[in-house]
Amino acid sequence: MSLFTWLRPRQINEHIRQRAAQLAPAATLSEDSLRSQRWVVLDLETSGLNTQRDQVLSIGAVVIEDGAIDFSQQFERTLYQRDHKLTSSVLIHGLGPSAIAAGCDPAEALLDLMTFIGNSPVLAFHAPFDQRMLSRALKDHLGYRLQHPFFDVAELAPLLNPQITLREAGLDDWTACFGLEAIERHNASADAMVTAELALILFSQARRQHLDSPAQLDQHLQRWRRRKQQNHGF
Repeated sequence: MSLFTWLRPRQINEHIRQRAAQLAPAATLSEDSLRSQRWVVLDLETSGLNTQRDQVLSIGAVVIEDGAIDFSQQFERTLYQRDHKLTSSVLIHGLGPSAIAAGCDPAEALLDLMTFIGNSPVLAFHAPFDQRMLSRALKDHLGYRLQHPFFDVAELAPLLNPQITLREAGLDDWTACFGLEAIERHNASADAMVTAELALILFSQARRQHLDSPAQLDQHLQRWRRRKQQNHGF
C-alpha cells in the first residue's frame, strides 16, 4: 500500500454514514448510584500498539447492569482487515490470517458495537489505548466522532486501593490480587469479562468510600490524577 493510499481519506458509504448519525449520543455522567448505571466493559485486540497505524482486529464487550454482569448482553466480533499483515502480535492474540479473512465488515461491526454501547459510559483496562484505537476506527469507517466517557480500570484499582503496592500493575496482577482468573488471556471477550469482574469489586470498594455515582467517581479520579502529576513534578 502506497503512502498516498494510506493518507487518502477512506470513502464512507452514505448508508453507513446515515446509520452512524442515528446512533445514540453519549449521556453525561450520572449522579445516580453506581449500581443503577449501565456500564459497557470493552476490550480490543489489535495488530500492534501504534494508535496511528495499527488496526482493531477483534472486539469483546459485556454489560454491567443492576450491580452485576448481565450475561445476556455480550458482544464479540472479529473484523476483516483487507490490508492486515501478519506480525509478531499474532503470538499474543492468536488471530491468524484465516480468522481475519473470515471476519465481519469493520463498518458493520463498529455500528453494531456502538448500538450495543448505546449512551452508556465505557470501562476498559488501560482505557486510553482502547479509546484512541476505537475513536480512530470509528472516524475512518463511519465518519463518527466518539464522545463516550471512558473509565480506566487500571487507574481505578490503585485509586481505591492505595494500600496495595504491586511490582507490576497489569490486568493479570490486579485480577490475581483479588483472586480472579481469566478463562483465556488476550482474547477480547475473555479479557472484557475478567475486567468486568474486577470492576464490580472496585465499585463495591468505591461505595464503601462514599463514591457512589459515576460523576463522583470521575471527580475523585481527576483529583487523584492531579495529585500524581504534582508529586511527579509535572
